[in-house]
This record gives sequence, structure tokens and C-alpha cells, in this order.
Amino acid sequence: MILILIQIILAYLIGSIPSAVWIGKAVYGIDVRQHGSGNAGATNVIRVLGYKAGIPVMLFDVFKGWLAVFITSLFPDQGMTPDQIVYVEIGAAVAAALGHVFPVFAGFRGGKGVGTMAGVGIALYWQALLIVLGIFIIVLVISRYVSLSSCIAATAFPFIVVFITGTRHPGLVILSVFVAVFVLFTHRSNILRLAKGQENKFNFKGGGKK
Repeated sequence: MILILIQIILAYLIGSIPSAVWIGKAVYGIDVRQHGSGNAGATNVIRVLGYKAGIPVMLFDVFKGWLAVFITSLFPDQGMTPDQIVYVEIGAAVAAALGHVFPVFAGFRGGKGVGTMAGVGIALYWQALLIVLGIFIIVLVISRYVSLSSCIAATAFPFIVVFITGTRHPGLVILSVFVAVFVLFTHRSNILRLAKGQENKFNFKGGGKK
């Protein structure tokens, strides 16, 4: 039980690494949370600082979601069944997502968790993630709203997991529903702006300081 707790804490700490905040402060001397949308995520970094800063942030956010799940395989299984190990991985996935949104290393003010959840998807649902990524890209190209693309892709995710990839593990099905609810919850302010027609569209050319 202690080892499981250590894994969950490590996953949270990994998720808490605020690459958007650290890169913004270390390289550009600004806190991205005080500019643009005020979000410590890759989209806002691209909006404020450009792709040169945004792409590394995006890749790292995805990587830390994958890593948080992967590290569970480095610990002794303590005689757990494969089914029980999956639940530990699920716990680590949730901890990493919470770490990204509420990072202990950045005053508990983080991003919206989409990149980190994508990394979790690579670790646990890579086939479903490919389909979700396709949906995200199509909606983004058509609408130019990252928030709308994220919400639609996340909402579709549990249906893809169950009905297309055929996942039947109860924990993984529940996690897929959690992902959808989690993304919608973290985007609640964006949803309000979308409803009012006040949401900013994504500039594919990037922006900010190069």
C-alpha cells in the first residue's frame, strides 16, 4: 500500500511540473498566466510566445502524462493481479492530470490538462487516442477554436473507447468518462465564452516573441 501511495504521489509531482510557466519565466522573463488566456498550457504559450516555446511545452505536457503511468511499471508488483495493476495506472493517470491543473510547483495554478491526458491516452488507449486526435484536428481546422476541439474530442473519447476499440475493463471505461468530464470541467470558462461568441480563435501562424 505504501508503494502504491508513492507511485500516486510521484505521478502527481510529475504532472505538477509547469513547463509553460518555467519556460516562460526562464527564457522570456514572463509568466504566461498573466498574458493571453491566462492559462499555463501549450495553446496559450503559442499565443503569447510563439511555436518556438509552445511546441516544447506541448511535447513535455504529453510526455509527463505518459511518464506518470509508465513509472508504475518500474515498481515491484507486490503480487498484484494484472487487473489490479491497471487500477494503479489509472490512479497515476488521474494524479498526473490533477497535478497539471493544480501544480504544487506553480502555486496550484496550471493548465487545463488536455496535453497531459493525451499522454495518459498514449499509455493506456493509444488506438482510441489516434481517432480522438483526428477529431481534434478536423474540428480545429474547421472552427479554429482549440477549446471547442478539445471539448468535442474529449466528449467523443469514452464512446470511441467502448464502441470502436472495444475496451471492456471497468476501470478504463470509467477513466475514459472521467477524461471527458475533466476536460469539460477545466474548459467551463471557455464554454461560456463560446456560447457568448467571445472565445478567441487559434492563430495558426503563432504569435508573441520569437
